Amino acid sequence: MTTSPLGSLTWERAVDRPDLLAERTHAMISGWAVVEPEVADAVLVAAIDPDLADTAAMTEAYDLPLAASVNCVLVAGRREGVERVAACLVRATTRADVNNAVKRLLDVRKASFLPMERATEESAMEYGGITPLGLPDGYRVLADARVAADVPDAGGTVIIGSGVRRSKISLPGALLLRAPGVEVVDGLALA
Repeated sequence: MTTSPLGSLTWERAVDRPDLLAERTHAMISGWAVVEPEVADAVLVAAIDPDLADTAAMTEAYDLPLAASVNCVLVAGRREGVERVAACLVRATTRADVNNAVKRLLDVRKASFLPMERATEESAMEYGGITPLGLPDGYRVLADARVAADVPDAGGTVIIGSGVRRSKISLPGALLLRAPGVEVVDGLALA
């Protein structure tokens, strides 16, 4: 068992705890660890109270720095009848620039957040736990470059969803930006 320096949670290797991850998320992390062996020890998971899965409640309850949390929001837009979907990763202290940066990157006239029911159904993940690790094929994963920045009390560590509400994933932000399919974007988030 590994103990993370962040908060009061007990962190364990995610590859060893499929019960704390969405099925797709565990499969993605396990496959990634085969290609990059450091992933097995660097990607950690901790059980949380599912009623505390929302960022503000979680950070307060488990003594975690808010700036360490990275939110994953699903956004879509259409161009010439073709829908384009993306997951946007931004620090919890910022928000995705959906009306400018995301719209431009997707090359659509208008971009909107996916409705909760659709987001959870298509991702096969729970609301409050959606993660970029294990999203369906065809989803672009756009990450604000600041996700890898060192922040007070967290260093380079970030906390993301696990696909389920009952746990969270911790990993180095720089490693998250190297995850398969992630596109790093300067200015994806607004302060």
